[in-house]
Amino acid sequence: MEGTRNSDYRTENEPSYELPQFSFNPSLEDTARPASLVYRPGYQRISSMGEIDTQYHGANSPENKPEGVGDPFAESGLAIAHAGTRFRNNSERDPSDERKEADSTPNSASFLLSPSSTRVDGNDSTEFSSGFQHSRVPSNTSSVHQPYEATPDTEQLTPSTPSFVTKSYDNNSAFYPPSHCKAKQTFEQGRGHWLPICILVLAVYSTIFSGIWVVLAIRRPRYNHLVSSHGHLSPNTASLLTAAFAKSIELSFVTVFVAFLGQILSRRALAKASPGISIAEMMGFRSWIVQPGTLITQWKSVRHAGGSFLGAIALTAAAVAILYTTASESLVSPQLRLGATDHRFIYGLVAAEFANPTYIHDNCPTPISETADPTDGGPTCIQIAHAGQGYQNYMQYLAIWANDIATGTGSDVLANRPKPVGTLYDNTTVQGSWINPQNMTELSEQYGRTVINVSMAMPHSGVFAAARQPVNNILQPQDLDGMGRYDIEASVPSPVVNVLCASVSEKDIAPLVYNEWPNKNATGFNSSLWPACPDIPTGPDWHNSTVVDDLFGFGVAKYNRIPPIFPKLPLAYNTVLNDTGIYAHTDALYMLAASPTSDYMLCSMSVSLTPNCSTTYTATVSGGNLTSNCDDPDNPLTYGKSQPNATNGLRNRDWVNVATDWALALSLNAGITDSKSANARLLTQLIPTAPSLDVSLPSIAEALAVLAADTLLMSSSNAPFIHFWNYSTTVTILEEPQLQAFNATFRFADYASGGNRPWQGVFYIVLVLVFLTNVICLIHFTVRRGLVTDFVEPQNLFALSLNSPPSKALAGSCGGGPAGAELNVRWHINHDSGHLFIENRNAAITQTSNGPSPRSDMNDSESIVASTYSRLSAKKVSLI
Repeated sequence: MEGTRNSDYRTENEPSYELPQFSFNPSLEDTARPASLVYRPGYQRISSMGEIDTQYHGANSPENKPEGVGDPFAESGLAIAHAGTRFRNNSERDPSDERKEADSTPNSASFLLSPSSTRVDGNDSTEFSSGFQHSRVPSNTSSVHQPYEATPDTEQLTPSTPSFVTKSYDNNSAFYPPSHCKAKQTFEQGRGHWLPICILVLAVYSTIFSGIWVVLAIRRPRYNHLVSSHGHLSPNTASLLTAAFAKSIELSFVTVFVAFLGQILSRRALAKASPGISIAEMMGFRSWIVQPGTLITQWKSVRHAGGSFLGAIALTAAAVAILYTTASESLVSPQLRLGATDHRFIYGLVAAEFANPTYIHDNCPTPISETADPTDGGPTCIQIAHAGQGYQNYMQYLAIWANDIATGTGSDVLANRPKPVGTLYDNTTVQGSWINPQNMTELSEQYGRTVINVSMAMPHSGVFAAARQPVNNILQPQDLDGMGRYDIEASVPSPVVNVLCASVSEKDIAPLVYNEWPNKNATGFNSSLWPACPDIPTGPDWHNSTVVDDLFGFGVAKYNRIPPIFPKLPLAYNTVLNDTGIYAHTDALYMLAASPTSDYMLCSMSVSLTPNCSTTYTATVSGGNLTSNCDDPDNPLTYGKSQPNATNGLRNRDWVNVATDWALALSLNAGITDSKSANARLLTQLIPTAPSLDVSLPSIAEALAVLAADTLLMSSSNAPFIHFWNYSTTVTILEEPQLQAFNATFRFADYASGGNRPWQGVFYIVLVLVFLTNVICLIHFTVRRGLVTDFVEPQNLFALSLNSPPSKALAGSCGGGPAGAELNVRWHINHDSGHLFIENRNAAITQTSNGPSPRSDMNDSESIVASTYSRLSAKKVSLI
């Protein structure tokens, strides 16, 4: 622009557009107006309400009033006004208004209006260029008409004044933002201000706890007793606390990130070198995160702003904010999970050696005191226990056989036949294993008679008690609201019962039957006195040879084993025992059964410990399963691999005493009185009729093994977890039980973080993105010296926009809101003498090139705002 500006910001070569100075004399009301009046872009100044009313009084008379007149906004679209603003129609003027106008002060004549906008093209015309470039009038000037600086974007006021200029104000002066809307305080808050401190604290909190959440999800910690029914936190409380912390992280994240976006957008709007911000960015970014539903209801803003780098970040933040509590629930909230298998030592109590009859008797629960029945109280109790447990196990086994027979799934291979079963403590199912299978046909051919040899291994029952030892710190299912479980595989020896049965004739067995001896007691056999007969051999050197000596290993000299002595030959469907039990060389219990269709069947039963098995125990709230795992060369927990020198097949002589109580309880000796017990009848019906296993019936040897299963469980209870007694040889029962360790693998369920399903791993992305975003925001708020006013907050944006010039860039959007290209129009925040306003970027460029320099007579508040704006607007644009 040519020339220099004078004190009124007017070039020397420009014509004067100043309004003449009028006095307050009412007689000057009709003084001719200047030929050319100038208004600032976006605002119109008029002299008084009276002039406009006078000018348009005729046009607005009731008889000539067109449709729509009287609505203050009918002629110029929708507008917003303060609730206290009073509107009236020109036709409703009071006759005294002209008198009041004549008496009005000059200041009351000053009035600002925003002209109606007509959208011409996509850019603002020069008519709406920004800025409030008016000449300053000294503070003591009381002229009604203040001079305006003429610029290319100004033009003369036109008589087409919009109808809403009839609005009146409660005060008696017009509102002119550049003069009356000075910023009350600076729009930048230092680090010591409460708001930056609050945002920083939230950023630190959100960063720390979102980082902890990521670590918990990745590390997948197990809480063991910490989260349990009897622990520090119940499962419900732990879940509630996790959800509460997750929600606090989510809320703090949203708060911090929205503040971060506000700072980025506000600084971009202030920076002159930036492209500015669009409506889609101003309203979209914030609402996407705070109100995710606007991603659907205001999808146009997503289309216009979502493609930018900052828009993509905002969309990602909105998505992770929506999913954060779900991700926390999936990956961080304690969930019941069966963990990995761990190798460890487990400790169990040892109180007595294996199959100690005295310990078993003493620990049988009975109401009969030892004083009342000092000799038979224990045996009586234990026989009742044998009867109950033995028959229960037997009935389960027979039920399985009945089902296999009905379905035709029987087999003549021992490994494929029903496995031995049992029950421990009424809530644990026990399953044994058939081991060391012998070919029945080959044995029968070898010895020239029907021979069947089976061995059944049962799990070590001491593992059940060891799992509940406090020293092992194992969570029980009831500790987890009945939802827990654990699996233990113990490297311990397993008790094995071997049952060898062979068919014998009366002649073959007669040397072992007392009543068949030729020189027996003259008085004959008396069952009431048995076995207290005076002519029964009492020394180990007694030996009547039989045809089955080598088969059963009879003979002290050769096999170190005393043969049995039976009281008599049983009748059909009966069984008898050799219950003498008076020889130190007796290591087996023998039974003689009478078949109803064939010869007799002689059976021996003996027990040993095998190193070829391990014991598995699984516990749940509904019960447990105790199982023996045998003859698996790939099983690393087979006891023989923990103790390579362990013996195999060494018979336990103490078990014979335990078995005597068991056999008497099950009526296996009822044949001594020809009682024909039900159990004996069933057993004799299971005697094989052919030298092979019957696919439709169990053999008598299998049935006896299953019946004897409970003796193995009782014998191993509180017994050593190794194959020998490693305490004093003179003490077989310890006064104080001792802990003994054994190798085991342990897998248990407890509450843990990390999720239970593979698909939940997708939520790791959510947790990591929230943490990284928090880190970026924390760095931003730490490095920045403070905060600027978040101009995209609704209340700040409303105040800023209301006191800013209108723009043709949004012409026609006052009803339905901006749409299409209007959402992409770029906006800047500008400054004029302590007043901030927002305007279209094209208008801002015109203002920057043609606008006046800042005044030198600004007060302190104006100076601070001006210097802050000058500093912030000169900054470079950040990447985002």
